Amino acid sequence: MPTNRRVERMKKILACRQPDLTVVCENIHDPHNVSAILRSCDAVGIPEIHLLYNQEEFPKLGKKSSASAKKWIRVARYREPAALRSALKAAGFTIYATHVSAGARSIYEIDWTGKCAVIMGNEHSGVSDAALKIADRTIEIPMFGMVKSLNVSVATAVILYEALRQRQAKGLYPRPDLPPEKLEALLTEWLEK
Repeated sequence: MPTNRRVERMKKILACRQPDLTVVCENIHDPHNVSAILRSCDAVGIPEIHLLYNQEEFPKLGKKSSASAKKWIRVARYREPAALRSALKAAGFTIYATHVSAGARSIYEIDWTGKCAVIMGNEHSGVSDAALKIADRTIEIPMFGMVKSLNVSVATAVILYEALRQRQAKGLYPRPDLPPEKLEALLTEWLEK
């Protein structure tokens, strides 16, 4: 049975969850990268991520590299981009895909305070053409060095912390709009872990 102190900590953390912000990992090869992404997601309060794997096997998520973040985050799995798009759109998300291209907008030009999903692609080939087709917009992280990309887990953290910065400025930590009954249900779920 958790101590009162741990229960209070859980309540404080749950009040900061951001159900309208999510990450999609598309065919990311290295499970350590997926685990590191989970850790960043937990750090900014993301309650659920999505795995889109149609070219790779779903990763085995390590407890060590994710610092147990996988325990606190739901993981939805998809094999088809269209099914993922349907689920995200039914929930009202705008879908952004990381992709360096002429039409891509800087992550600093995006309003991250609405319902946002960001697709992060494979370490070698990036976001696939199929995943780009389900995105509403492409985004990029400004780069000023000879190397044209960041490690996928680092890139995810950069994007998420821009979202956190914007959301914090808007007063969304803690969330003023999370219904008490939703928080109680989440607390019950966490206490059973």
